[in-house]
Amino acid sequence: MISKHKNIALVLLLILINSCSVQFQINTELDIDSEENEIKIIVENTKQKDYLGWWIYGEGYHIFKDELTLEEWDLEFLNEDIEEINKLYLAVCEMEYFPMECKMTGHFRSDIIKKQKTLIVESFEILYIQGCDE
Repeated sequence: MISKHKNIALVLLLILINSCSVQFQINTELDIDSEENEIKIIVENTKQKDYLGWWIYGEGYHIFKDELTLEEWDLEFLNEDIEEINKLYLAVCEMEYFPMECKMTGHFRSDIIKKQKTLIVESFEILYIQGCDE
């Protein structure tokens, strides 16, 4: 039963992706450790792009709010140690949940089932810290 739904979803995704002219990577997994045997369908657009907006960190979570769309995305730093990223944010902003204007360069990974979008950050540049004159 699960295999049938997985195959149908995969075929639909392949049709959608073939109609687009961007680079994608699709991963499907069956989480056998989960009690509910959850299916994961991950679509990753591997084309790098710059995004302007605000980086916000608090309680262990990094998010990015896009300046153009005002959408919020989870952040994952590809080439950085997460502990160092946490320390950097707190050293610059001096507190959690303080927006830091940034330019993030990266690509998206989307969990189709959970409807969760993550910006995979290749590099970033701090542009301005909200509330500071520097």
